[in-house]
Amino acid sequence: MKTELAYTIKQTADQTGVSEDTIRYYEKIALLPRAERRDNGHRVYREEDLRTIRLLSCLKKTGMPLEEMRPFLAVSVDADPADHPELVAHLKSHRENIVSQIASLQQVVDFIDMKLALGRYRGECDGDEREGAKKKPVSPMEMSHFSATSKTGKS
Repeated sequence: MKTELAYTIKQTADQTGVSEDTIRYYEKIALLPRAERRDNGHRVYREEDLRTIRLLSCLKKTGMPLEEMRPFLAVSVDADPADHPELVAHLKSHRENIVSQIASLQQVVDFIDMKLALGRYRGECDGDEREGAKKKPVSPMEMSHFSATSKTGKS
């Protein structure tokens, strides 16, 4: 007869990459079932618990709020997605949000690349500094941002 391995909270944290405090918190808010306890009161975790913690960790990395993870925990590992269309829809929606966030972040990266390529770190934020773009006259207020000209009063 094969006995199932049991892990301490430290071993569980080491194997899953999730801190001991986070594991305790997941138990507290019932994302994880209460861990069994040894006679000395120490928590004991099984392989199934480690799989659940890893799933929570993966979902968390996607930015999914903890409360939205609950329905995924109720589904068995070998469940057919066709039997859970609401979870499929939720994941698709979550994916669309992530793709939108990636697009926004790509705009930020493009802006930074443009600033580095131009060698100018101040100025317009909407990409008007590209070659051929119409230049807007600099107002006295904007000029005051440049300490040398604002101190001397020269333009």
